[in-house]
Amino acid sequence: MQEETTGRAILIVEDSATTRALIRAVIEEMGDFTILEAGSGFEALKLLPSHEFHLVVTDVNMPDINGLELINFIKNNPRYSRIPLIIVSTERSEEDKKRGMALGARAYITKPFKAQELQEVIRQSLADESL
Repeated sequence: MQEETTGRAILIVEDSATTRALIRAVIEEMGDFTILEAGSGFEALKLLPSHEFHLVVTDVNMPDINGLELINFIKNNPRYSRIPLIIVSTERSEEDKKRGMALGARAYITKPFKAQELQEVIRQSLADESL
């Protein structure tokens, strides 16, 4: 596939088109990435086999399969378990953060977020992934 040669692939999973566009813009500022988008956890599950993803950025509250269920699936599937995951969510409680991190997320960022914060977490996650 041609797009595979353009850089590492990142999957954005977010039910809000506006927030997906914002996250995409933040990532595009960082360099050459192949960025795919899913509007729900179910769409993300359908996209996972289509690319070798280097990172997944997911919301928690989504229709059908939520972000925590998606993370649980990814981390328990040998084919995808190495993919770093970042949660970007409106859920602010320590309990929500602990659950996300316990399931295997590398970071938990609350909305609204600063572009620099997300970029730094993405850089760190991609650097850790290459180790």
